[in-house]
Amino acid sequence: MPAPTTIRKLTVVPLDIPLHKPFGIAGGAHPIAANALVRALLEDGTVGYGEAAPLPVFNGETQAQTIAAVSAARAAVEGADARRFRPIAEAVRRLAGGSGAAQCAIETAILDALCRHAGLPLWAFLGGAEQALVTDVTIPIGSMALARSEAEAWHAKGFSRLKVKIGEGKVDEDLERVTAAHEAAPSAELILDGNGGLTAESTLDLVVALRARGIVPILLEQPVAGDDLRGLGDVTRRAGIKVAADESVTSARAAHRIAVEGLAHVVNIKLMKCGIVEALDIASVVKAAGLELMIGAMVEARLAISASACFAAGLGGFSFIDLDTPLFLAEDPFEGGYREEGETLDLSRITLGHGVTPRSGQESAENLTQRRKSAKKKGQ
Repeated sequence: MPAPTTIRKLTVVPLDIPLHKPFGIAGGAHPIAANALVRALLEDGTVGYGEAAPLPVFNGETQAQTIAAVSAARAAVEGADARRFRPIAEAVRRLAGGSGAAQCAIETAILDALCRHAGLPLWAFLGGAEQALVTDVTIPIGSMALARSEAEAWHAKGFSRLKVKIGEGKVDEDLERVTAAHEAAPSAELILDGNGGLTAESTLDLVVALRARGIVPILLEQPVAGDDLRGLGDVTRRAGIKVAADESVTSARAAHRIAVEGLAHVVNIKLMKCGIVEALDIASVVKAAGLELMIGAMVEARLAISASACFAAGLGGFSFIDLDTPLFLAEDPFEGGYREEGETLDLSRITLGHGVTPRSGQESAENLTQRRKSAKKKGQ
């Protein structure tokens, strides 16, 4: 007889969410969140949910590729016991064709179901270090006027850290946009995110020009291309500002190289790049090496962000939190999860899994729990 935690079925459907306006980063603008919803059904009736958020302008991964990858990995998931989530994750990695978004969504759905079955919040399952996080907010690539108005508006809403996207145009354009954001919110801390759109020299030129204007960001995130490790290390050694590796780190092995060769001060973990299991290993490497941790996201809705928030809060010790993308979505197809209070993400009300369920007629966490209890009683 199958264990109650046996995964009976894994399904995936497209999840298209409109944005208020295109989300611009180096490499292009993202007009819609073309994501996917994964559902894991356990033998006892418990359901867990995962969100896949591929971002073509980030790493080329598309919604169609992600859905195909989830379907390809189904054979490794259905019939497996959710309690053995690490072996399942390894098997999925072999079948999912390198799709980080598919890996993340499948693992999230499985762990969500497992935690709901056990009556645990995901943040507690992962360590329970914290129950609240303070996130930055992103100013996408656009005009100088947009940078100014966005910085002013977000700072007025209580955000003390602003992340300005750079790297699509010329250095002088980035300089003016960053300056405009700083002038609009002079007391806010600034993070600059190049998404790999600059060279080492152009990054250093920008830093010098900003410093001449009295502007010193607290972090430079992935200024150069992900595979330009020499350039990343050059910026790290010469900029005089903390540097974070993002696109350069999609595995624990990559994080180890960053640490050993001194190529960055901070590593940005995104569950959507590699899944939860690999992200746990990355965090272990980063902590052991004495580097700082950052948690980030693609263009993700409440479900994926709630899972990432549980990850960071569960482990604790993250210096930089960048979990703001639901603010840019015109619709929220989910309910539950963290409670947002300005820049603070409060996880204390999450009692089962990551706490998020779809709005469209799906069972609530409470109904799922009751259904599980009823199924157990019938089986006695």
